[in-house]
Amino acid sequence: MGLIVVDACTRDGRGGSPTAVVIDGDADRTDDERRAVASTVGTSHTAFVDSSGVALPRVRFFTTAGELQNCGHGTIAAQAVLLHRDGRTQHHGHQSTGNRTVAVNATRRRDGIEVWFEQGVIALSDRAEAASSAIIAALGLTPSDIVADDLRVASPGTPRLLVRLRERRTLSAMRPDPARLAAECRRLGYLGCFAYVLAPAVGPATARMFAPAIGVDEDIVNANSVGCLAAHLLDTSRASDIEVHQGDALGRPSAVFATATQTRDGIVARIGGLVHHPRAQRNAFDLREVR
Repeated sequence: MGLIVVDACTRDGRGGSPTAVVIDGDADRTDDERRAVASTVGTSHTAFVDSSGVALPRVRFFTTAGELQNCGHGTIAAQAVLLHRDGRTQHHGHQSTGNRTVAVNATRRRDGIEVWFEQGVIALSDRAEAASSAIIAALGLTPSDIVADDLRVASPGTPRLLVRLRERRTLSAMRPDPARLAAECRRLGYLGCFAYVLAPAVGPATARMFAPAIGVDEDIVNANSVGCLAAHLLDTSRASDIEVHQGDALGRPSAVFATATQTRDGIVARIGGLVHHPRAQRNAFDLREVR
């Protein structure tokens, strides 16, 4: 069994979220052992890919706290590794994750591998209990820090709270209480909280994702939440073709792209990111294989 670590959703050749990818040969591993991989190799998430003898690869995602129904940057990492392993220049296909089949597209570029995937229908609900002062306080915020009209619960399978802040400096200075936030997220059934600031004009948004309830105090990248934000913007009659910068607070500059579309089944999003390494002449992406 080989384990590969790649940096998913890099920005300008730097940063990205280190993500472990295990390809095949993992059928006998227990879920407890899968949970332990991330802590052993020092990543927040691990993608386990079963592509042996099947037309539709099955991908499972784990943090140290347990299995996730899906993982956006994990999907980008897994598909980049599959394309790199196969040696092709492009791949169009699908992967099975949880109870969903996800369309994927991976393309080899001069500066790395670009991956896009279809997130599926995103359920959006009004703020209701989301505006609870307890969860805002757990984030280390006050009501005056947020744009209350943009508080939204979004779910591509697992709900999370979208919290729009008024100022970028507030986002940069955020210091949530992990234990308190985890308790509030579990009480409300949220994966975590995606705090973001929209650009005042054309330009990238900035965001931070806090998910201590699943064992990730702060996620370097949360691609699924970017898709959720695109869906929310479309649902509120705003431009949904977005670029979101994340990871700066952790010294890992990252970028995720997304666009949302209205369909007869609901709003769906398409999410993209790049996997590569500054030394592109030596490696298509940061590849560290652990035996």
